[in-house]
Amino acid sequence: MTYAIAAAAAATAGLAFPAAATAAAPRAATSDFNGDGYADLAVGVPDGTVSGRAKAGYVNVVWGGPRGLGAHGSIRVTQATPEVPGTPEAGDRFGASVALTDLNGDGIAELLAGAPGEDVTDRGADAGTVIVVGGSRSGPGPGSTVLTGPSPSAAYGRSVVAADLTGGGNKTIVIGGKDKVVARVIVGEDSLVTTVVAAPMGGRAPVLTTGDFDGDGTADLGVAYWTSGVPNTQSHVRLWKWDADASEMANFWNTDNAGVTALAAGDFDGDGHDDLALGECREIADENIDDPCGPEGIAKGGGIHIHYGSPANGSFGSRAQTLNQDTPGVPGVAEDGDHFGAALAVADVDRDGRDDLIAGAPGEAIGSKAKAGAAWLLRGGAKGLLDARGAAQSVAWNQDTAGVPGVAEAGDAFGAAVAAGDHDKDGVPDVTAGSPGENASLGAVWLLPKGAAGGSAAFSPRTLGLPYLSTAQKYGNALSSR
Repeated sequence: MTYAIAAAAAATAGLAFPAAATAAAPRAATSDFNGDGYADLAVGVPDGTVSGRAKAGYVNVVWGGPRGLGAHGSIRVTQATPEVPGTPEAGDRFGASVALTDLNGDGIAELLAGAPGEDVTDRGADAGTVIVVGGSRSGPGPGSTVLTGPSPSAAYGRSVVAADLTGGGNKTIVIGGKDKVVARVIVGEDSLVTTVVAAPMGGRAPVLTTGDFDGDGTADLGVAYWTSGVPNTQSHVRLWKWDADASEMANFWNTDNAGVTALAAGDFDGDGHDDLALGECREIADENIDDPCGPEGIAKGGGIHIHYGSPANGSFGSRAQTLNQDTPGVPGVAEDGDHFGAALAVADVDRDGRDDLIAGAPGEAIGSKAKAGAAWLLRGGAKGLLDARGAAQSVAWNQDTAGVPGVAEAGDAFGAAVAAGDHDKDGVPDVTAGSPGENASLGAVWLLPKGAAGGSAAFSPRTLGLPYLSTAQKYGNALSSR
């Protein structure tokens, strides 16, 4: 798609949402896109073919309902959808990042979708864009452009999150592009775009999450990025908060030399303070400085490193835990290439007042099936994800787990994406796991009701009646729900 946008301000003009009655608490967003009271699931399919155009991309919103996901139909949102700006073109990769979140507090979610391959008039090829599509009871509502990249190959839309970072009731939309993270902020009646960080990121999408890490009642932003050798090896995990006086995001906490693939925020020890999980954490800096991912041996196969929140007068992250598949209570064996923690999601599945962590390992071998993939539910406790003896309480699933449909096959990449939401409204979160390599990379998603194998089901473009071709769609590579 090509269209002229004069400036960043123009890109966000007209995209104002009414303020919520009260500031939303972190992680309180709904994913109910059609307003029926059930949490829905957004599946980003950037490799999907649309109108004959390869990798134009689409988003599939799968409806929740009394029988859970996959049993109540879905809709396919593309740039050919009348409400969505633009036109599908080869390589747009619409849906490369997705988020279902209630931006204005009306109880109905909006869909945020990134298209980092979007060409933009006067900006150039692959400038990228993020689009917001309104939800409604009658289907997709009006769509608007949130922001487009300022130059060729800016690739805006590689990642996206939204949260009330200012405490004013409006959600700030944070966008990751090539070597940059920017925030689109609404303060009162004004809208502005501010750069959070600009630095080499090794050609990878910056990793984003939100949570109240400083305990002030307002959400903060977590950003992770790393590069190797260009211009030098560096890696960072950083926390940012809104500085109202300066009208910009301010960096207040860092852990350097840690390269991660995923971030997630949750209160894993139930003390009322958000904690930060670093997924597939490994030290990749030029020198061994401070073991940023915990003991180096625990990084084998992909370690998960957790920094715990503290009271307001304490220091965030001063207490930490590290685990991998060699940790007592974690099923499996740590092996190089497992990518344990490459995908993370958070929910209190057992409803004990402590958040649990869902972790995917798409490179996990199941028997002789290389890269078949698996996912884990790691339960929170009084000490966090590990007890006083350093042991975890967890359960693992793969396609050879009893009760889970399918058969583990090489390259399935089960667990490449994970999410959680109460899709049948029974008060207990359900877990979803994507398997983009399933069926020769057509892809599929598995629903694990109440975080258990019993009653689990799978759905794919074929079972949902979506258009699909012989080309790889990699359905299930990006998921969003809450």
